[in-house]
Amino acid sequence: MAIKLHRCSITWFKAGIHPCAKVQKALDEQGIEYEVVTGPVRPSKRDELEQLSGQRKYPAIEFEDGRVYREESADMAARIEAGKLFADSGDATASA
Repeated sequence: MAIKLHRCSITWFKAGIHPCAKVQKALDEQGIEYEVVTGPVRPSKRDELEQLSGQRKYPAIEFEDGRVYREESADMAARIEAGKLFADSGDATASA
């Protein structure tokens, strides 16, 4: 299943404390293929992200079927590391 990782445009910052980098690292470590979709750093400029996921926070994962998954980055990374990213869950919401 192809997914898209919606994240901020600060892709050079790889430290594990950065929310987007934390989730991207978890995807990499699990060998999950994804496309990076970067967006504005400033929350006030994240209209497209809000249309997609219903909020203005990164990161967000968009599944091939249109569902969008978003939690706090530590929770997202833990789910990915546990091998449960693709499990059906109430955490993933259908996009509008």
